[in-house]
Amino acid sequence: MLAVDSRHPLPLYAQLESGIRAAIAGGHVRVGEQLPTVRQLAVALRVNANTVARVYAELERAGVLETRRGVGSFVRSGHEPPGRAARERALRGVCERFLAEARAAGFGADEVLRHLGDRVRKEK
Repeated sequence: MLAVDSRHPLPLYAQLESGIRAAIAGGHVRVGEQLPTVRQLAVALRVNANTVARVYAELERAGVLETRRGVGSFVRSGHEPPGRAARERALRGVCERFLAEARAAGFGADEVLRHLGDRVRKEK
């Protein structure tokens, strides 16, 4: 489900946070469902446990997760899968992060759109 790439220009913690948010938004992780422990996820992704702990803490501050001491971290109740407007906002955020990464790597918007179009056509 989750994956991170140490060669990717986006920091590992940002990749992990984005991945968890996407898993929740996509319904792959449901409200009330327990996430892997910090140690389990760190081992599975081969990242430092402090990185996972940082992401979990940030998602808890954002109201996405709740941590029950001695039990684990769970998707917070009340954090229902997003409706259409929330999905649009989430997609807009993904696009903005993607374009920022592309710009940082030296790619222009026209070049990105051309490659995305090619990729979409290959999937059909």
